[in-house]
Amino acid sequence: MRFYRLSFAVLVMLLVVFTSALVLHAQDDLTIGFAQTGSESGWRTAFTEAMQAEAEAQGINLIFSDGQQKQENQIAALRSFIAQGVDAIILAPLVETGWDEVLQEAQDAEIPVFIIDRNVTADPSLYVTRIASDFVYEGALAGAWLATATADRTECNIVELYGTVGSSPAIDRATGFANVIALFPNLHLVASQSGDFTRTGGKEVMESFLNSMDPSTICAVFGHNDDMLIGAIEAIKEAGLDPGDDILTVSVDAIPDIFKAMMDGDANATVLLNPEMGIQAYAAVKAYLAGETLPPLIPVPSAMYFPDTAAEEYAARTGS
Repeated sequence: MRFYRLSFAVLVMLLVVFTSALVLHAQDDLTIGFAQTGSESGWRTAFTEAMQAEAEAQGINLIFSDGQQKQENQIAALRSFIAQGVDAIILAPLVETGWDEVLQEAQDAEIPVFIIDRNVTADPSLYVTRIASDFVYEGALAGAWLATATADRTECNIVELYGTVGSSPAIDRATGFANVIALFPNLHLVASQSGDFTRTGGKEVMESFLNSMDPSTICAVFGHNDDMLIGAIEAIKEAGLDPGDDILTVSVDAIPDIFKAMMDGDANATVLLNPEMGIQAYAAVKAYLAGETLPPLIPVPSAMYFPDTAAEEYAARTGS
């Protein structure tokens, strides 16, 4: 009887080891579908490259799809991933709404979905977790910096370069920024228009602001991303004004070009949106497939940068 009990214990131990080995082996051969919004900005390109590099480093077969700024392309990509029977799907949603049906299809196919970067308003039970920065916090940081920078001014009229309409970063950054500047009577948001997160869009919107109001009354511009602000800086210069001095500038992303703008005296501050989310995303996928329960949000930390460290940050990002 004692031999039987010992043998049974050994068998149980071997079964646990064997099962664990199967899980680890399955994770070594992971195939993940990644549906990206597009390549509208320098940050988005860096994000894509970071996701691909980390997948390669971990031996993950990453099937990449560029949505080209169209939700219908992303939905089609998700359905293609489902048809291919991938192990998991990572979705960087272009906009917040319109995902329930395809997410339900993924759930019916028993393929877990992980939301990354932007958010969705779909039923939370249709996806595992979201890996992202706090966009409201990013907007609040930009507002807090501007409040400090204009503390000695009786009035400061601000124009806003809004991101893609319906996208969570645009909605949340605008909310965080507005919440903060509302606390300061000298700060006034006088105009807001979408530049769709593109450099060209930012320039066009800034040109319209400068043409529709007295440029000397514009105290500052808040860009929902660096690319739009860089476009706005070009428009400000073409109008004969000095960006960073005549018009204060603050934005979000911390791409190399914004640090170059700081070095040139054209930009005053930027908030980091960390593109290195692949490590956390793939760790979340592996943990879930191993049976772990994940929190609804896996936060990505942020920071803020100023001209005094611009040269150092530019060199670190470009190797020059």
